[in-house]
Amino acid sequence: MDFQHSERAAELQARIQDFMEQHVYPAEHLYAEQVRSGYQNRTPPIVEELKARARAQGLWNLFLPGEHGAGLTNLEYAPLAETMGRVGWASEVFNCSAPDTGNMEILALYGTDQQKEDWLEPLLNGEIRSAFSMTEPDVASSDATNIQCRIHREGDEYVINGRKWYTSGAMNEDCRLLIVMGKTDPDNPDRHRQQSMILVPRDTPGVRIVRDMTTFGYDDAPVGHPEIVYEDVRVPAENMLLGEGRGFEIAQGRLGPGRIHHCMRLVGCAQRALELMCRRAESREAFGRRLGEHGSVREDIARSFCEIEQARLLTLRAADDMDRNGNKSARDMIAAAKIAVPAMACQVIDRAIQIHGGAGVSQDTFLANAYVYARFMRIGDGPDQVHMATLGRHLLKRYGH
Repeated sequence: MDFQHSERAAELQARIQDFMEQHVYPAEHLYAEQVRSGYQNRTPPIVEELKARARAQGLWNLFLPGEHGAGLTNLEYAPLAETMGRVGWASEVFNCSAPDTGNMEILALYGTDQQKEDWLEPLLNGEIRSAFSMTEPDVASSDATNIQCRIHREGDEYVINGRKWYTSGAMNEDCRLLIVMGKTDPDNPDRHRQQSMILVPRDTPGVRIVRDMTTFGYDDAPVGHPEIVYEDVRVPAENMLLGEGRGFEIAQGRLGPGRIHHCMRLVGCAQRALELMCRRAESREAFGRRLGEHGSVREDIARSFCEIEQARLLTLRAADDMDRNGNKSARDMIAAAKIAVPAMACQVIDRAIQIHGGAGVSQDTFLANAYVYARFMRIGDGPDQVHMATLGRHLLKRYGH
């Protein structure tokens, strides 16, 4: 692995850092004000303004390889995603935010020409948002074979019935597309061939949003993660992705890059928390000394630095493995990063909160929101236990003989 970023990646990294300094960090409070004052379920004007500016500068769709994106490798994209991850909503400015990134990858890899024209192009242009509807409240969705949502064919249509929650992105009024995973063949002896994925326009009759879900009280507006009921939802047969029984195959193609992208962003979150921790420690006094003169504070700062560097290297190693050997071959490295990075970010952000005292849990810093994101990602895209069980099984096969 080459530890020197490519010339193109270094140039893009400098441009994104400059964009963040000039436009994104100064707009953090304005963004929060706009969300509170009428844009709870709509993309705030400041984001639309910055999206236009970023696109005009060519800082757009950087996550997507191939003809539809910037053509960067995962390793080249990693430092860019890390910089975007320093502000929770910044990725959207560059059209690089979840769940749209994963959904665009699905459509680019598996969509028909018509599906790409209808949905991929407007997503690539940042004209619409999308959502991913997989997790269910009534089953342990950490084992996706448990999914109960039914998709059955009637003539030239598929009919969908089921209940989902944490359907990321679906509260936003700009969301036009739901990618829904359900069972088309529940009796298939191969449990990984029972599921399919299908495209459902959000305004289809029978799609009913029950409530928005919160995480530690945060609703993640204007994105949202609602509970949705699908009641006799009918869509054309051509909305099926790839074919019946291919849902797991699609999910694995989607979740590998999605998981590593979250790790990249979380490294950025943790790095910013460390920097805030250092500034706080140098600017506040307690018991007659600056906080940074207390040994325990210095230890927290040093430990956080080490953990961030370890997590960053692991994330870059996984990205490099994906580039060299493909997502499937890199699954163990992706799993290792997904286990280690969110846990690291939780620890580092928690230390930063502690050093900030009451300010750390308030709306005056990004820390409380960042902690919620990091803690959720120990569950989202597969909980720690699933990744550890899978990784442990693979390692036993590799080294246990």
